[in-house]
Formats: sequence, structure tokens, C-alpha cells
Amino acid sequence: MIGAAVHPDQRLLRVTSPPSRDTDDSPAPLTEPTDLGFGRVVAQAVRGRFLNRDGKPNSLKYGLGAQRTARFYLAALDAGWTAFIGWMMGVLLLLNGCFALAYLALGDDALRGTQQLGLLDPFLSAFTFSVGMFTTTGTGVLYAYGPTANWLANFEAFVGPITLVVAFGLLIARLTRPRMRLGFSESAIIAPYEGGRALMFRIVNLQPGEVSDVRVRVNLAWFEDFGGVRERNFHTLALERNSVEFFTLHWTIVAPITADSPLAGATPESLAASQAEFLIFVDALEQTFSTRVSTRSSYVWDEIRWDVKFASIFANGPDGVIAIDVERLSRTERLEDGATRQPAALERAGAGQPRP
Repeated sequence: MIGAAVHPDQRLLRVTSPPSRDTDDSPAPLTEPTDLGFGRVVAQAVRGRFLNRDGKPNSLKYGLGAQRTARFYLAALDAGWTAFIGWMMGVLLLLNGCFALAYLALGDDALRGTQQLGLLDPFLSAFTFSVGMFTTTGTGVLYAYGPTANWLANFEAFVGPITLVVAFGLLIARLTRPRMRLGFSESAIIAPYEGGRALMFRIVNLQPGEVSDVRVRVNLAWFEDFGGVRERNFHTLALERNSVEFFTLHWTIVAPITADSPLAGATPESLAASQAEFLIFVDALEQTFSTRVSTRSSYVWDEIRWDVKFASIFANGPDGVIAIDVERLSRTERLEDGATRQPAALERAGAGQPRP
């Protein structure tokens, strides 16, 4: 296996049963339910999805106040670089513009030395003086005249450096923050696999930095009927493999639908009726900062495609180099209608389980 380019058709990579601890130290596929922390009351009351596609919880907390500072800090860390630089420059220009207007409000005689710079526009003169005071780079021949103008200049000399420290602190926090940005296929699919079928989706690392020791857990949340009582339950799906050491290419994650799988006998109609949601948790070792990072996502029932298979993601690269085209991550190929129908044996096995 090279770079975790795992494909379900590669027979040498098949793992369909937990490995023996005596012969294999790799983690066994997860089969036992785990507590996701939602609580029984919340699990039964929620009617929407638990996680959004970007991994953020679909929830709110009231009674904590506005928390504007903390929210601003988190938004600054999560924003894209273009938006971050744009907002930072916009705020700095806005503050300097406000100070420039304040100097203009004090009259034409509040600032002197503009003639030596050849500045005829009063606002441009005041803005140039403000930038020099704000950034502590100096104002040259420009100087404030009068007690009010000097008090305003002194105040700006305090506000400017503090604002710049905050701005550059956010910049440093972004640069030194370990993170992992994964691309998930637009849809998960249920496709033929090993004479049966399996739930599959693909992920790829979208950042140039390398991650390794990648571990995945997939939980199914859906409603089931037990003796006429409808309740939501969580199941941890057993995966073909739940970890890979190298992740330089892409990874097709496969959850085989066997006789003991909660998805045995599932159909598009049953997934819709049960409001099924597949919760995905990924954590890995980020090698740049040598620390573990994590990300999350989910697929709901109407984001599952049937009777399709993933198209090849591999591309032509230089000799001796394996290459993929990330734009093909979500590309699928149509199969014959009913190609992903469950084998009869599994249909009968699934018929004995509680169904939505």
C-alpha cells in the first residue's frame, strides 16, 4: 500500500474480520457502540442532523452571554486567508480613517507641516499623520498643534500599538495552529463489495503538510422500532480498516454490510424513514507540529447514493510517481439499477433485526 490509496477492489488490502492480537498489532475494526456524548434525551428529541458537513455541531447553547471576544478569536482562526487579510486591512484602514476625521474636526490648524509634504487634501494629510502615529513609524514634518490635537495624538499612540499587537497575535496564532483540512466526497455510496455491498466514501488531505497514523470511526445514528416504540440508537460500524499509517494520496473508507451489520437489509426507503445519519470522526498525527489533530463530518440519508461506484481518481504522473486528481474525488460511475441490492442471505438476516 502506498500513500493510503485504498480501493475496495484491491484484494491484498482486504480486512473483513478483526485481526488476531497475537499476529497483528494493528487496531481491530470497531464493532462496539460508543457514547457520543449526546445523551439519551437529546438523541430522542433531535430531528435534524447532529453534525454539519463542515464538521461543526448543529447545536446552540444559550445563557452564556454574547462571548463576542471568544467568537471573534475563533472566527479569525477559521477564516480563509483572503478573508482574514481583507478584514485585518479593513479594520486598520477604518480606525485610521476615524482618527483622520477626528483631526479634521479640530480645524485646519490642528495639524501643521502639510505644506512641506505637498499635501493639499486635508483628509489625506490627516490620514497620513494618523498612520504615522498609529504604527509608531513617525510622522516626519507633520505635528499636532494645540492641546486637544496633542491629546488625540497621545490617545492614538496608545490605541495603535495595542491594535497591531492583537492583529499580529492573530496572525501568529493562525501560522502556528496545527490543523488538518480533509476533503470528503460529496456523497457516500452503497456499492457492490466482496459479493455483497458496503457503505463507502473517500477522503483526501487538502493541505501540503503530511499527516500519518490516520484513524477513522464511523457511527450510524438512526431511529429504530422496538415493540412499537420508536427510539434513536447509535451504532459503530465495523470498517474494512480503521487506520492507515501513510496518507499521501486518498483513502476509500469501506464499511462492509455483513449479516451482523446494522445496515443489513437497509434500503433507500428505510434509511429515509429512520432519518439515518453517518457521523465520521477522523484524527491523525500532523507531522509539521508533531501533534494529533482531528476533523469531523457527516452524511445524512439523502446524501447516500445507490447503484453507483466511485470512478478512478488516479491520473497520469511522471515516471515512477503515483498521482491522483483531487477533482475526481466525488466522481462516480452509474451501475445497473438494483446492482447494490442486498444478497438474499443478508436480506433474510436483516429481516430479523429491528427496522425503522
